[in-house]
Amino acid sequence: MATISPTRITPAAQAESGPVLSLSHITHDFDDVRAVDDVSLDVMPGEVVCLLGPSGCGKSTLLRLAAGLETLQAGEVRLQGRVVAQPGRRQTPPEQRNLGLMFQDSALFPHLKVVDNVTFGLDGVAPPKRRQRALEMLKKLGLDSYADSYPHLLSGGQQQRVALARALAPEPALMLLDEPFSALDARLRELTRDDTLHVLKNSGAGTLMVTHDPEEAMFMADRIALMRDGRIVQLGTPYDLYCHPVEPFVVRFFGEVNEVSAVVEDGEVRSAFGTVPAPEFADGTAVRMLIRPEAVSVRLVSETRAHQRSHVVVSRLLGRTSLLHLCVHTDNGGEFHGHSRMPGVFLPAPDQPVAMELDPSQVFIFPIP
Repeated sequence: MATISPTRITPAAQAESGPVLSLSHITHDFDDVRAVDDVSLDVMPGEVVCLLGPSGCGKSTLLRLAAGLETLQAGEVRLQGRVVAQPGRRQTPPEQRNLGLMFQDSALFPHLKVVDNVTFGLDGVAPPKRRQRALEMLKKLGLDSYADSYPHLLSGGQQQRVALARALAPEPALMLLDEPFSALDARLRELTRDDTLHVLKNSGAGTLMVTHDPEEAMFMADRIALMRDGRIVQLGTPYDLYCHPVEPFVVRFFGEVNEVSAVVEDGEVRSAFGTVPAPEFADGTAVRMLIRPEAVSVRLVSETRAHQRSHVVVSRLLGRTSLLHLCVHTDNGGEFHGHSRMPGVFLPAPDQPVAMELDPSQVFIFPIP
């Protein structure tokens, strides 16, 4: 496992040095499809920024434009303050941009030993120092004992860490990662991204990473740029996006929600799940409540006629939490399917009557257009 030490780049140093990557008003089309639509984004030294969104939202295209793998059509790309891409002028090729690239496929050379794969990009380093630099990078990732092995003898996670060592060995100012862990199984993905985050932070390089996995973005990122249809919907810290979403799409993208339509009365919104304050809305406003399952706290009650009120349909243990499928009863006699996520092992029997309370911090209210 890699160890983490304090990042070399302090916030004050970030502000003084300026962005390592600056994307300004980037627009890009593929035939008649707009893949990226007027996107501006900065990445600071030592910062990890994740481009997050569904397939086809433009996040990989934006990363490829930053790398120089696509020809820029509109806007401007700057690396460390230097213009590297702008329509109407020569575009700086990827190998001259002082950046490291890491993709889903580790793309290691099968005929080269691990150490030789890492030294491959060190053409500007004196030969005696190349192996030393490569071994230093491999040691940081816990792979120095595999230096003289061939890639096919390594696991998928180890191969990805070798690819990371190769990308970081030339000490690039910027790292670009495109879905680097998506081909790994769940446990290996967790271990590999943990090591990757530590090494990236210790390197001081700015990082722009593409992922479609919200949990991965929250784990890796200092800031997340959530994209949809070629545009950034919301940019901020993981806390900002999870706890202060600007629109329903943001809430839904970070996980399942219970959705309820209601009307504001006396500064509150009442639902079968519970009541939450809504002082920012005028009485009579039609709203949509988006309620995360973890916001629904379930309490068992003793009524014997379960189907007269909300009750458990089935409960499932998911490890750290338990997911309850609920039949939720409304005041007017209706019923609908809802979910509650409770901490630990909490597995009520089917038909168990329940009462519910809401945590307002995980309930999001938006006006219905």
